[in-house]
Amino acid sequence: MSAARATRVLTGITTSGTPHLGNYVGAVRPAIAASRAPETESFYFLADLHSLIKAQDPVRTQRSTLEIAATWLAAGLEPDKVWFYRQSDIPEIPELTWFLTCVAGKGILNRAHAYKAAVDRNRADGEDDDAGVSAGLFMYPVLMAADILIFGADKVPVGRDQIQHIEMARDFGQRFNHVYGRDWFTLPEVVIDEQVATLPGLDGRKMSKSYGNTIPLFAPRETLRKLVFSIVTDSRPPGTPKDTDGSALFQLYQAFATPAETAAFAQAFADGIGWGDAKQQLFERIDAEIAPMRDRYETLMARPQDIEAILRDGARRLRERYATPLLAELRHAVGLRDLSAGAAEASGDDSGDTAIRPAPPVFKQYREADGRFSFKLVDGDTLLLQGAAFAAPRDAGQWIGRLKSGAVSPDVDADGVVRTDGIEIGRLAEGVDAAAFAAALARLAEDAAT
Repeated sequence: MSAARATRVLTGITTSGTPHLGNYVGAVRPAIAASRAPETESFYFLADLHSLIKAQDPVRTQRSTLEIAATWLAAGLEPDKVWFYRQSDIPEIPELTWFLTCVAGKGILNRAHAYKAAVDRNRADGEDDDAGVSAGLFMYPVLMAADILIFGADKVPVGRDQIQHIEMARDFGQRFNHVYGRDWFTLPEVVIDEQVATLPGLDGRKMSKSYGNTIPLFAPRETLRKLVFSIVTDSRPPGTPKDTDGSALFQLYQAFATPAETAAFAQAFADGIGWGDAKQQLFERIDAEIAPMRDRYETLMARPQDIEAILRDGARRLRERYATPLLAELRHAVGLRDLSAGAAEASGDDSGDTAIRPAPPVFKQYREADGRFSFKLVDGDTLLLQGAAFAAPRDAGQWIGRLKSGAVSPDVDADGVVRTDGIEIGRLAEGVDAAAFAAALARLAEDAAT
């Protein structure tokens, strides 16, 4: 049995609109706190491909992507400790989407909530079932499945309206595993946080862009104050006790205050605090938490090139670490293979120099997200060995040199752990046995000798 890896948790952020207080309290703040949990590998991506289903305004799409990226960074997301990337910077995601499309059942997609809702609206209006329905809307669950499956996410935190999409990702991944005879994909589990707060907006209804009742997260201080003072309240005068139940002011205050501060605010309600004083206290409490982030946000927004560099670097490292090697394996699995290698295997011709000689395995060295250095041994599109991580690139390079030259004879235990002189130098990829690994090293040594 292989060693346990960190639990991978994946969160997608749709790049539409300007973030508001409800987004921060309900999604951004708890997700950033969760990213700091031990034994967790966190993935946060800007779902800009998804946003194209509803938005066809290129300028607004670009602006929203910038605003949302800046929001997460200003709120404390640490791109050197998590995977933070833009969906469209990972070309392997749409490629995997096509692979999954070829095994996804249309009947399952017919039952997707968003598609069914569109069909129901059309029927109610006397229109054709598919009037105004794009293929993008219909295929949305497959793209979402690719987002999740490509990085082996174990857990995906979502709202209850998104549970079906995680179930579909499991179904598509399981079908692919079955068709191609191996557990290529981890089947994700849905995570529902029952404690996620839903904030009321200016009119007391749920804060939502669709209601036009939002408070922008990084509104200037005076704008924030004006918006807080525009929150709808009743006509009870100062000195009259006020109820906390159902009070938008109280719910907003509670979302930003400590338990002790919340208790004191509740007592002030019971004592008949005036609405003006209550709104001033709410404004000051929200601004105390938001102001430092607002400063960071404004600095980030003034330097979009820095955000671009962060996102591109995250995608580059993530592709190198996970996406590119996986898609190379999947292409081979589905039969999109090197034709010359296939001809050599099929002919069985080994008659000297006229035979097609497959390329030898190759080592690839790279830097891990945590700053350490590692390597992998790849034979064509197949991963054979995942190297251990080392503090210095020289250490990783030295092990590569020893393995290539045949200067060492590594031992492989029953769990696929590769050691030399008691030092763990890597682990065999799933499905690779000790004999295949030894044969690959022999080919390398032979190639080096010639």
